[in-house]
Amino acid sequence: MNSAPHTIPDTSPDTIEQDRQQISAWLDTMPDTETVAGFVPGPGIARLEMKVDLNRLKADLDAVLAKTAFHGDVFKVLPVNQRPGADGLTETDLSGRYYARLDDRYEEVAVEDIVDEAAYTELNPIFSGTAFEDVFNALKQRFTLGRMRVLGKVPYNCNSWHRDPEPRIHIPIISNPGSLFVVNNHCTHLPADGSVYFTDTRGYHTGLNGGNQDRIHIVAAIAI
Repeated sequence: MNSAPHTIPDTSPDTIEQDRQQISAWLDTMPDTETVAGFVPGPGIARLEMKVDLNRLKADLDAVLAKTAFHGDVFKVLPVNQRPGADGLTETDLSGRYYARLDDRYEEVAVEDIVDEAAYTELNPIFSGTAFEDVFNALKQRFTLGRMRVLGKVPYNCNSWHRDPEPRIHIPIISNPGSLFVVNNHCTHLPADGSVYFTDTRGYHTGLNGGNQDRIHIVAAIAI
């Protein structure tokens, strides 16, 4: 004989008692509120040995922004490298192909055009002689460099949940404890302390800024 189906919400005494015990156990332990302000490695995100001169990057960025401006108001982009012979910027210089599940159908779709990352071999002249040129050259010694951009994110803003065709290097220039990176279901803060981070953005990921100041990162694609 079949037992009677549970009602929804389940009001059976056993289920209620199990939930009470679980909640009681959770309340006995306070969450960790300290390590969330630092970097915690996880699947697809790690800190490299390379370091950058953060103070010089900040000063040189200020000097560059005195001559030009970010492209975009919310998703801010400033290309550090370019295709040789390029005449002006295209949409793929600023953004490019990614994959996302955009609605309740949960079906993945391709968004925007494919980018030939390896074609971006030339430094944007406005960064000549700056710390950004040093970073550009240092990254090229480690892998085939794709687009290298300075990306700014305004406060209380989040990117889409998506995946890219290639991994990315993140170098925080200006950050805050509410600026977080989520990749492969792992969430961590990336402090702006001169560190360089590998992020396997071939997996689903997003970046968010829950602080009250802009977050600014160098983001460099690894051409594969």
